Amino acid sequence: MLEADSLSVDDAAPAPVAAPSLDDALVASEPFVALEREVRMMIRRAQSSATVTARRVHPDLEASAYPLLAHIAQHSGTRGSDLAVAFGVGRATVSRQLSRLVELGLVHRDVDPDDSRGQCITLTADGVERFERARAARITMFRGALADWDPDDVGQLAKLLHRYLADLTAWQSAHS
Repeated sequence: MLEADSLSVDDAAPAPVAAPSLDDALVASEPFVALEREVRMMIRRAQSSATVTARRVHPDLEASAYPLLAHIAQHSGTRGSDLAVAFGVGRATVSRQLSRLVELGLVHRDVDPDDSRGQCITLTADGVERFERARAARITMFRGALADWDPDDVGQLAKLLHRYLADLTAWQSAHS
């Protein structure tokens, strides 16, 4: 198994492949078809690099756990039930993943002082260090991949993705 420290930013990048062109006529005539295609491709690319990102944190970390760590880092003291809602998964799924993160020494669970039935989840010192190293590598990758982009375009992309995810989550909640 690869050691987290032995991975470089180059390891995260798959072999160069020419991206299929996006047909402007399709975007104009069928914007939702074009969006579905681009989101599908983005998800596939993200899945292929998720294992490398997780291994940057810990060699035994599952790819799906990195987003949990990121959420915990951003919302220290969050509860498992909050994580389940944030990611649209069941509490049992989150509980299993948190147990593994505890075993790996990346997170710590404390009894919630406001509700003894709940737990407040925080990153351990080692978890913070490992997460920040992996996050820095991802940011470096984005900076390199989008080096020719205007910073305002990068910001606009972040805003649009945030809006997309918020609206999609709200729609899914209303229709489930």
